[in-house]
Amino acid sequence: MAIPVTTSSPRPVRPRAAILGQLPRISRLDGSPIRVLLVDDEPALTNLVKMALHYEGWHVEVARDGQEAMARFGDFEPDLLVLDIMLPDIDGLEILKLTREAEGYTPTLFLTARDSVMDRVTGLTAGADDYLTKPFSLEELVARLRGLLRRSKATAAPEDEVLKVGDLVLDGSSREVTRAGEAVALTTTEFELLRYLMRNPRRALARAEILDRVWNYGFGGRSSIVDLYISYLRRKVDAGREPMIHTVRGVGYMLRPQP
Repeated sequence: MAIPVTTSSPRPVRPRAAILGQLPRISRLDGSPIRVLLVDDEPALTNLVKMALHYEGWHVEVARDGQEAMARFGDFEPDLLVLDIMLPDIDGLEILKLTREAEGYTPTLFLTARDSVMDRVTGLTAGADDYLTKPFSLEELVARLRGLLRRSKATAAPEDEVLKVGDLVLDGSSREVTRAGEAVALTTTEFELLRYLMRNPRRALARAEILDRVWNYGFGGRSSIVDLYISYLRRKVDAGREPMIHTVRGVGYMLRPQP
């Protein structure tokens, strides 16, 4: 198998500044380092990724297979889970299921050698917040993980804003969403996507803008992930109701209250 992350120099991390800019360090609310559990059985990949995340000031633990991942998960209590789908023993999808059952929620990014739409949909439907297809750049991995942290409650105090569009209500403090008084359960990424739509009601939002504001991909992230998450939101917000999330042909999407 090809090594998913390659570099022609011994400096695999430093060049990221030219792409992402000099970004401030991110830490936990108590000031301690962000904890990342990296699950992959390829030493060349894990060594480079670990170096990149250490440069961010984060604490990284590596697991080579599913059994080790589950053991380390309980002891380490990570803020982020970076999880290869193809592992020697337990499928990454099953690991995610087990961690969610045991702990509740940890922002998760899948690494996958597969690039078909169905594989990506399967991973995201299983509960992952994002994915990267091998081979990938260290710069993009760091950017996506920073975006996951920004969208989670691990590094930011809860916001007290309450947004209302029609019968849809989003509470930023409790992170609860209701429509017509009925609770709508959302993942962190779905919540942040809906919040951005609700902050801009009746406005046509381009996919690139949504990607930049919600996922924080400033250098060519795939806009197809916006389409996937819009479909998930529609199933939860619009299911059995008058649609509020509308496609704007040739542009992107708009949140508009029902007539």
